[in-house]
Amino acid sequence: MAAIEFGYALSSEEHRPQALVEQAQRAEGAGFDFALISDHYHPWLDVQGQSANVWPVLGAIAGATSTLRLGTGVTCPIIRTHPAIIAQAAATVAELMPGRFFLGVGTGEALNEHVVGDHWPPIDIRQDMLREAVDVIRKLWRGEQVDHRGQYFAVDNARIYTLPDEPPQIYMAASGEAAAKIAGEIADGLISTGPDPKLIEAFGGRDGRPRYGQVAVCWAQTEQQGLETAFKYWPTSALEGMFKAELPLPAHFKEAISTVREEDVAEQVTCGPDPEKHVQALRKYIDAGYDRVYVHQIGYEQDGFFDFYEREVLPALRAA
Repeated sequence: MAAIEFGYALSSEEHRPQALVEQAQRAEGAGFDFALISDHYHPWLDVQGQSANVWPVLGAIAGATSTLRLGTGVTCPIIRTHPAIIAQAAATVAELMPGRFFLGVGTGEALNEHVVGDHWPPIDIRQDMLREAVDVIRKLWRGEQVDHRGQYFAVDNARIYTLPDEPPQIYMAASGEAAAKIAGEIADGLISTGPDPKLIEAFGGRDGRPRYGQVAVCWAQTEQQGLETAFKYWPTSALEGMFKAELPLPAHFKEAISTVREEDVAEQVTCGPDPEKHVQALRKYIDAGYDRVYVHQIGYEQDGFFDFYEREVLPALRAA
């Protein structure tokens, strides 16, 4: 267990920017090792209510914390934002928090990327675009002048002048084995949302590179209260399949969850105040091969969650 680290998911879809900064401070104080912050243009559902631009929030968190490592969970550098712009933004944040920032990338969802009016390509094309985007980002992080004419992106004599002493690591999100294999080829680490050991194997096994897994929970005074909150704000946790990346609007997700029941969400989200259930939820990821496990606390009961994890869950996990 000594090599396992625990983190916190900053949900930009549920919380205003200042609340996210305060949650990062609370996570640091509660003993979490790292955090990932979502990078969306829209929330999944209107009821979630928020979706701030991630880069100013990252700058604010950099100034408000001192030990917490932080990364995007995840940024899509292929349509809504050009990889050259992502490279500069990430380099700036890495300079603000030396040794504490990492860039999480993925192939994105139509929900966020369609807003600039470009064609939404199929997954195989998006994966090829991500390969090229990561290559562009790494070239720019060398501090050289880059002139790139690729299949999907052009960079015209660009150079990033403000760079950290060491470039941040790039971790790639994957929900299937094909994507995990690509992550093993182009990324410094893996990010996923399910305790699937097949993803670890496709990525390259336990080869020393970090493997991040996100766990959805809803701490509350009672299990029923937690379930009601999770069902209200995150019923999409019960949706399965690649179609989620193709839906362009929160209204479409509202239609998609019309048949989701509370018991469906209960199968995906650990709810309530029983520390053993939370410990077991995180242990599933550790047993599957993840060495970085981070927790998404659904809803607005963040203070109680932090107290609960600081007092009961994290000590139990670290003592195991």
